[in-house]
Amino acid sequence: MTENTEAVLKALRNLPELADIGPQDISKTRLGGLTNLVFRVETGDRKLIVRIPGAGTEDYIDRAVELTNARAAARAGVSPEVLWADAKTGVMISRCLDPVTTMTPELFRTRPGSCARAGKALAKLHNSGKTFDFQFELFAMIDDYLRVLSGKDTALPDGYHDTVRAAEPVKRALAANPAPLAPCHNDPLCENFLDDGGTMWIVDWEYSGMNDPLWDLGDLSVEGGFDADQDSDLMTAYFGRAPSAAEQGRMVIYKAMCDLLWTLWGLIQHADGNPAEDFWAYACTRFERCKTLMNSPDFARHLAAIG
Repeated sequence: MTENTEAVLKALRNLPELADIGPQDISKTRLGGLTNLVFRVETGDRKLIVRIPGAGTEDYIDRAVELTNARAAARAGVSPEVLWADAKTGVMISRCLDPVTTMTPELFRTRPGSCARAGKALAKLHNSGKTFDFQFELFAMIDDYLRVLSGKDTALPDGYHDTVRAAEPVKRALAANPAPLAPCHNDPLCENFLDDGGTMWIVDWEYSGMNDPLWDLGDLSVEGGFDADQDSDLMTAYFGRAPSAAEQGRMVIYKAMCDLLWTLWGLIQHADGNPAEDFWAYACTRFERCKTLMNSPDFARHLAAIG
């Protein structure tokens, strides 16, 4: 019996009806995930998702906050039900949605209506009236991640601090024109969206919290490599109308800012030796994309539109 199987069985035995389950009673399939071990488990006629947190994630993820928010997202009707979880270790069992398709950038390009369904799902979350634990504050999180990195053996890409200073006008503009906070996912990777063809579901609430809701739209656009038509489909479905210049501006500004933040996340994965991918290249790619957008002729116009 592999170590992963034992960890999955240990988690499943917390469900009273599965207290005596053994390795012969399950089949499991490893799903995607950059930091955690996620398994689709079948036992009898039940299908479950078991998530085992990755090593080192306790440095920057509050599992109690994640659990509170995951349950709120389920009550909002945008995420599957959490069946059991340990708020200390982060081990979690959720209901498995089946059949669904795990989205990717390519599927967002080719699956008809997917960008609009994602926009509607985010609108349902943001307008749900739920209150998430934790406030996601961009520049405070940059400072937090820099503190985490200060204790690790890795370098920053050349010019990172200069780019943070260059983002001061963004910080001032957002502070002067704050958006009403809403419950946000904050890490909308394409793979965190599950599509059944009629409804888009959202999973993985590790970075969730109260935030400017347009962060989620800008970040999803970046993660999916959306073009102008995809952005239009996303935002029109989200608002039920075409976005204003100010709304469009905030979304574009957050495209750059999410790359500025997630550059540091990638460096933490690199320093922790996460083997899921080349995280140094990941971080450098995000940083270059951030600088390219911030230096583009339209960036100042979008920044001005926020006010």
